[in-house]
Amino acid sequence: MTMVFGRKKNKGGDRDDASQYDDEYDEYEDADEYDETGYAADEFEEFDEPAARGPETGPYDYEDVADRLESIAEQRLDLGSVIVPVPPGGQLQVEMTPEGAPQAVHLATQHGRITVAAYAAPKTSGQWRSVAADLAETLRKDGAQVSVVQGPWGRELHAVTQGADLRFIGVDGYRWMVRLVAAGPTGAADENTPLVAAARAVMSETVVRRGDEPLPVREPLPVVLPQELADQLAAAHQQQLAAQQQAMQAQMAAMQGGPAFQPEQAPSEPRRGAEGSAMQQLGLN
Repeated sequence: MTMVFGRKKNKGGDRDDASQYDDEYDEYEDADEYDETGYAADEFEEFDEPAARGPETGPYDYEDVADRLESIAEQRLDLGSVIVPVPPGGQLQVEMTPEGAPQAVHLATQHGRITVAAYAAPKTSGQWRSVAADLAETLRKDGAQVSVVQGPWGRELHAVTQGADLRFIGVDGYRWMVRLVAAGPTGAADENTPLVAAARAVMSETVVRRGDEPLPVREPLPVVLPQELADQLAAAHQQQLAAQQQAMQAQMAAMQGGPAFQPEQAPSEPRRGAEGSAMQQLGLN
């Protein structure tokens, strides 16, 4: 189940172009599943890592910018382990498990979909290099055309698949690694495209809240939704469960030849549109 909450667009229509390829690339978003063996190391060694990030260059460690975040909190979406900006016209897509827990959070734009996630890492850098190598190998085994390119933070992956074009951007921090996946239709993940520019802008303003808890290397850091959004998603999940139960009862009654069960409906307030609900409460409009 995926819930969508959006900001008002600056211009253009309301169509979410990302929806047509959502399913095709979800399988590539869990780096924990990939092996670290069998890749061509030379392919990754030719790319220089950038110089150490300065205090004004993101992604940031939460401890370094906590005081500054207070003044710009309304311009950011706090997801617990990561705090990210929402691009103009962007929509927040929350992917839910069957049990109703948040599984992934995506930023859908008119050019494609952007997903940011943070992972536990060693104190020394280098995790993104091995993750990128594993991703490249797995994508190629699945028939994708993969190239390793140089980006602002070092190596990036550009993958062309049958369902979507992908751009993977990763950055190592102190005890964390943050990874961004940008996905769009054919050509959307090429260099100098609006989607890649938006992805790099999001990465440069992302804040990672690692926490002190010891975690295995590559363990995803938890996603925690803002309370207002979590309440709305929980209510929507309950409504979905109730609708499924009612449909099942109606089917059973039809099989038995009797009238369908009709539960009494309590009066409710008029529903608000998606654009006027969660994101307004989060101060992102």
